[in-house]
Amino acid sequence: MSLTEVIILIISILLALVAGTLIGYFLRVKHHEKSLENSKREAENIIEEGKKEAEKTKKESILEARQEIFNLKRDFDKDVKERRQAVVDLENKVNNREDQLNKRSANLDKREEHMASKEIKLDEKKIEIDKLHSKVEEILKEQEDKLMEISGISVEEAQKIIMDRVRIDMADEINLYIKEQEEQAKLEVDQRAKQLLTLAIQKYASETTTERTVSVVTLSTEEMKGRIIGREGRNIRTFEALTGVDLIIDDTPEAVVLSGFDPVRREVAKRSLTSLVEDGRIHPGRIEEVVIKSQAEVETFIRESGENAVFETGVGRMHPDLIKLLGKLHFRTSYGQNVLKHSIETAFLAGKLAAEIGENEVIAKRAGLLHDIGKAVDHEVEGSHVEIGVNIVSRYKEPKEVIDAIASHHGDTEAHSIIAVLVAAADALSAARPGARSESMDNYIKRLAALEQISNSVEGVERSYAIQAGREIRVIVEPDKVDDKMTFKIAREIREQIEANLQYPGTIKVTVVRETRATDVAK
Repeated sequence: MSLTEVIILIISILLALVAGTLIGYFLRVKHHEKSLENSKREAENIIEEGKKEAEKTKKESILEARQEIFNLKRDFDKDVKERRQAVVDLENKVNNREDQLNKRSANLDKREEHMASKEIKLDEKKIEIDKLHSKVEEILKEQEDKLMEISGISVEEAQKIIMDRVRIDMADEINLYIKEQEEQAKLEVDQRAKQLLTLAIQKYASETTTERTVSVVTLSTEEMKGRIIGREGRNIRTFEALTGVDLIIDDTPEAVVLSGFDPVRREVAKRSLTSLVEDGRIHPGRIEEVVIKSQAEVETFIRESGENAVFETGVGRMHPDLIKLLGKLHFRTSYGQNVLKHSIETAFLAGKLAAEIGENEVIAKRAGLLHDIGKAVDHEVEGSHVEIGVNIVSRYKEPKEVIDAIASHHGDTEAHSIIAVLVAAADALSAARPGARSESMDNYIKRLAALEQISNSVEGVERSYAIQAGREIRVIVEPDKVDDKMTFKIAREIREQIEANLQYPGTIKVTVVRETRATDVAK
């Protein structure tokens, strides 16, 4: 092949390559344009579908908004209707209350007039008694002069004879007069003013002396005592250091005693020791874990107890610190009575009394619930629980009626509000009801013996029996020496001696029985 042919061949090949490249380029450009056109068409389809979807969503949103507006309008109309009805009911209630107050005011005016007339009658009675007293003195003077004329009798002897005679002559009349006055007073009790009633109620209770400062934990076996003590006493030292409570291990079978004045610490110690005994693993590390867990449980229990007390009594919102102090009262006892339960009971009683006489029931309940709040920390803070309670509620801006009730419920200060008097009355009623407070067996037996001894010491009493757990003394008199009128005098005399010489919770009923029995035998 010649050079020319080779060159021509090469040029042909090159031209073919160039032509193939150009054709491939144009084909690729054509394909790219077609792809762009397809993508554009697809994009337009997507945009169109998006517009349709947006339009659909817009319509649905508008429908939902209209439905929501309709529902809100319906609820609003219902709420407005209910509020209007509530306002109408409140107006009716206020009108009824106003009518009742007007009636009570009229009744009080009538009672004042009645009391005024009674006072006039009493003044007349007093004048008659003064005249009678003057007449007795004249009789005594005449008797003394006559006796002085008779020789052999001294003035002292004559006075004694005259006084004995007058006492015998006047005894029946005096007893009858006292009986009539007592019956008249009973009839007038229901007609007295509200404040007189509340002032009388608060004198209804007295105190005894017992406090609980120990808790007992039962053990499964006697060997557990050794494990509680630990090697060289390390377990018991760790336990006492962490809880702040003394652990007493003595010869009491299958039991140990926790002693401490702080009832919350004692409860933590009791729970911790119970958990350790049940678990069986007792060593310093485990003791620390259990004590921390028990402290958390007791804190939770305290908070829940306080919240339950507030919710149960319905006294409204209260500061969390006061709620916590109320919960601590669950572990505090007074004369064997749980202080938290006593406070709740006092709150209900004070509220009912307030409602009956037209005072603020919620404030009365609040004052009754908080009246012993100082007892939650009286072992930590100096002063009486009354002073501590006043300082606590003053710090948290409680109403002045609540502060007054706490300050005066034991008579430390004079009550300045009706609610304070009601709380004192409710406190006394709660503490004095049968079974509310406990007392030791020795004191109980001594009190029964003292009741019978006082009754038997009165002249004319044949025998006496203390019954109803010492809340009643049944006295049998000698019928030939004591008549029916004298029984009232004996009952009053025994009552006065009991009040002067004994301390007891609640009241003691004195019942004097006089009976005459005739017995014969048919043969």
